[in-house]
Amino acid sequence: MRKRVLISEPEIKEDEILKINDPNFNISNVCIVTGCGSGIGKATAIASAVNNLMTVGLDIDEKGGKETQKLARKFNGQMIFIKTDLTKDNDIKNAVLEASKLGNIRYLANIAGIQHIDSVENFPMEKYDQMMAIMLRAPFLLSKLVIPFFKKNIDGGGVIGNMSSVHGHICTINKPVYNITKFGLRALSQSISAEGEGKIRSFTVSTGFVKTFLAINQIKAQSEQRKITEEEVVRDVMLGRSRVKEMMTPIEVANLFIFGFSKYSKYLVGGDLLFDGGMVLTY
Repeated sequence: MRKRVLISEPEIKEDEILKINDPNFNISNVCIVTGCGSGIGKATAIASAVNNLMTVGLDIDEKGGKETQKLARKFNGQMIFIKTDLTKDNDIKNAVLEASKLGNIRYLANIAGIQHIDSVENFPMEKYDQMMAIMLRAPFLLSKLVIPFFKKNIDGGGVIGNMSSVHGHICTINKPVYNITKFGLRALSQSISAEGEGKIRSFTVSTGFVKTFLAINQIKAQSEQRKITEEEVVRDVMLGRSRVKEMMTPIEVANLFIFGFSKYSKYLVGGDLLFDGGMVLTY
């Protein structure tokens, strides 16, 4: 019998959240966060709210989204949840319109994502279409919709952060569509920044494996595809190239978005925050 690996998504503690004194981090400015129902999206929505931004969380998971809203308010932050299917343009347009009624849209964090483990030759095209819609098309459409609102801000500015990955730098087996979307988000960030004249910035965050349900749920599939134990998946596949033999937590990733949004990142224009424990650049 194969040994099951027990990893869980950690609880978020307020003292783990990066808090930045930034004049633009105020309740009149809106931050939209996708994938707020769990994982990195949940942590980023909470961190945004704790940093005094009027946070609008989007997710198809209504229960998870409302739980995130409850926790953000417990930490004295302001957050609104809007149930949104990122595969539907009208849902996305409605969410941005509703967000615009709450203040000045200044920040967007495109984090929502799903995973499917399979080779190129066996990859189901319906899953390809779903992943591309959620993880690349929706971030493009959201960016397209919020940029006009950025331009209405008093300084004509705004920032878009996109959740990339080590898989936006290197490709591993049986993750072809995930790889494509993560490389694509880096290109989207650079494209937005090229057009933004320094006022509208975009950046990506690239991490290795993070303690989220998305990562945890793929351990079994990786084990079956690679014909190795779940323990070997974690040790050799997830952490094998990392010099830090521990997965990041969602709030550690969320803190990178907060830093990227802040006044301390004005030179982060189309760049990538690669926090991967050395997985990509050291061997």
